[in-house]
Amino acid sequence: MQQSNSRIIVSTAKAPAAIGPYSQAIRVGELIFTSGQIPLDPVSGNVVEGDVRAQTSRVFDNLIAVLEAGGSDLANVVKFTCFVRNMSDFPTVNEVFKEYLDAAPGISGYPARSTVEVGALPRGALVEIEAVARVRG
Repeated sequence: MQQSNSRIIVSTAKAPAAIGPYSQAIRVGELIFTSGQIPLDPVSGNVVEGDVRAQTSRVFDNLIAVLEAGGSDLANVVKFTCFVRNMSDFPTVNEVFKEYLDAAPGISGYPARSTVEVGALPRGALVEIEAVARVRG
């Protein structure tokens, strides 16, 4: 983490590097704001092959890595924003959300969430997810 004024820039090699002029996440006080994660493999930098289930799983793995680098985890997420290219994929995306959240230690109720269908996502991804989380106590 690199401190800049009252903001701390969160960065980890365990998630894909930013593909533009932004940070993986910013920590301000006790909150972490992640950038939207798409299903990029952190090693190759390529979108993972597969359907929306495989892509959503990769997105969650990336989010977990960024949250951990910022001192948080899925149990401390208060809000997700999810962007999908096709709303017909929503049930599958929802299943993956449930699998990851139910497996996360310390979850007590699900976070708030918005899901929006969009015309396109970077690199042709099928899903992108961002999160706002509290820093672990």
